[in-house]
Amino acid sequence: MNEFEKDVQSKTNDVVDSLKGFTFSFLFFLIIFFIGTTMKIIGS
Repeated sequence: MNEFEKDVQSKTNDVVDSLKGFTFSFLFFLIIFFIGTTMKIIGS
C-alpha cells in the first residue's frame, strides 16, 4: 500500500468539495451579472 494512502491530508469527500467550488463560483458570476445588469438599467 502506498504511504500517502495511509496518511491522507483531507478526510472529507471530494464530491462535497467540488460542489462547494461550483456553487461559490456560480454565485460569484451571478452576482457580477446582476451588478452589470443593474448598472445597465440605471444608466439607460
